[in-house]
Amino acid sequence: MLRTGAALRAGIHPRRLYDMRDEGVVEELSRGLYRLADLPALSNPDLVTVALKIPAGVVCLISALAYHEITTQIPHEVHLALPRGTEPPRLKHPPLRVFWFTGGSFTEGIETHNVDGIGLRVYSPEKTLADCFKYRNKLGLDTVLEALRLYRSRKRSNVDDLMKFARVCRVEKVMRPYLEALL
Repeated sequence: MLRTGAALRAGIHPRRLYDMRDEGVVEELSRGLYRLADLPALSNPDLVTVALKIPAGVVCLISALAYHEITTQIPHEVHLALPRGTEPPRLKHPPLRVFWFTGGSFTEGIETHNVDGIGLRVYSPEKTLADCFKYRNKLGLDTVLEALRLYRSRKRSNVDDLMKFARVCRVEKVMRPYLEALL
């Protein structure tokens, strides 16, 4: 991965960088972000681009559900959590939907996964489910319940962590009846 600023510091003129792009030596992932074209294809280019361009962000909600494979939904945009008060990102591609979190709601449950050699910050499955219940009116309750059913069918489901994050996100009373129905 190469940023335009790093290329300039290394003595590569911007015109040379654009020539390399036009010749097919490098490919442009996003504005100011390049990689060698002969490398294997990225497994998830949208998430890699977001991780590199917005390092303070955390992948959340539908994007995190898809990453953890606990939904059948295909995200049309990357759902990203940022701390409240942060300047909104200006990224043309991939499409973003930003959610503003505060305090423990933002900092709890962050995991860092290696995706194509890049550290991707994404919420744990339990934190993601709690967030989905918090935003159930925006995401749709059917999507949230489907994710909860898929999560419960996994061998590594952890109800204690799920309830801990439900308390952090202040949705414990909302989640409890659904969990009790599935148990």
